[in-house]
Amino acid sequence: MNVLADTWTYLTTAAHWQGDGGMLQLMLQQLLLSITALAAAAAIGLPVAMWLGHLGRGGFLAINISNVGRAVPTFALLALLVTADHPGVTTFGPYGRAGVATLIALTLFALPPIITNAYVAVREVPADVRQAADGMGMTGAQRFRRVELPLALPLVVSGVRLALVQVWATATIAALVAGPGLGRVITDGFYRSNYPKGIAGAVVVALVALVLELLAALGQRLADPPPRRTRSARGGAMSGSGRRVNEAAEPLGS
Repeated sequence: MNVLADTWTYLTTAAHWQGDGGMLQLMLQQLLLSITALAAAAAIGLPVAMWLGHLGRGGFLAINISNVGRAVPTFALLALLVTADHPGVTTFGPYGRAGVATLIALTLFALPPIITNAYVAVREVPADVRQAADGMGMTGAQRFRRVELPLALPLVVSGVRLALVQVWATATIAALVAGPGLGRVITDGFYRSNYPKGIAGAVVVALVALVLELLAALGQRLADPPPRRTRSARGGAMSGSGRRVNEAAEPLGS
């Protein structure tokens, strides 16, 4: 009980949140690191995975590359990157040398869920809906933009949501190579047997993860096509390929 009370005292002491090395600064560093890694992974993975899903080719390659990415230990990759000549800069904006290595490792870590979900989301668009779009005279690009993308978007966002929470939680390992983030509070606390400090860092990481999860869930909710949400709430299910095409096209205002 003393540890819990001391943890609460640590969390509610303003001095622990302020100044250089304060928890507020470290939390912002970790957020910047996580969001940058997620944005880089989305910029790399989404176009490739969704285009392969649209073509219906390369699925085996995309899924298995993602599975290989899951099998590589992130900390091992981080250790290799931080000791390599590149990135060999002493400072790199707010990241620093260890931060750049962590950024690369986290980007690779975020790719598997983003690629897998995006590819499967586009491929799972019903065949009759694709045929209806073709029957309406849509080109391949129009079918992707007006039919496949709106229907796949909720599952695509689900992959980004999963990657966001994973990246945020994993970013604490940056402290093991002197990188930025709340991992410094956790490792320093346990290294010095200052358990309230270590637990306080872990509590902040968990609370921010919950907030990010709620925000991502809201984003996924908003990505669901409004007409489908409305009909789902009424308990009605749309049927018929032509109606599904119109349902997908309506949110784009076409």
